[in-house]
Amino acid sequence: MGVENNPLGENIITTSLDTVVNWSRKSSIWPMTFGLACCAIEMMATGASSHDLDRFGIIFRASPRQADCIIIAGTVTKKMLPVIKTVYEQMPEPKWVVAMGACACSGGVFDTYSVVQGIDEALPVDVYIPGCPPRPEALLYGLTKLREKIMKERNSFGNAIGLGDRLEPAA
Repeated sequence: MGVENNPLGENIITTSLDTVVNWSRKSSIWPMTFGLACCAIEMMATGASSHDLDRFGIIFRASPRQADCIIIAGTVTKKMLPVIKTVYEQMPEPKWVVAMGACACSGGVFDTYSVVQGIDEALPVDVYIPGCPPRPEALLYGLTKLREKIMKERNSFGNAIGLGDRLEPAA
């Protein structure tokens, strides 16, 4: 008989806890939709049957308490910024931010006193999706990049149970 090449058997897989937790998180991103302008129409088109975000486990949520990602789609005004911050604070950890469109990324063509020149002034943005408005394929690509970023995180489960800090991937 002798020593086998696979001592654990055919049905055993070994992996780390980070890999399992991150795999489950990337496979079930539930974004909070925050459509502020024309980019919201493209965001809705991405959720339609032509692009089918459901195959990635991405299901749009209407409540911040059920969402782990917020997609800021459109022009952010200073009047709307406190509302966005409140919604972001109501989301459970871990949470991610996607800036969709030129206006959300940098203020777009609106260099005025009332428009926030990029949502990154108020929230930590994980993925920027440029364009005016960006196509649904661009949002799909941005969410794919977010999924890759989630898989590179370390100690996300330990942070959730109070053991150390979550380590972001190096940029």
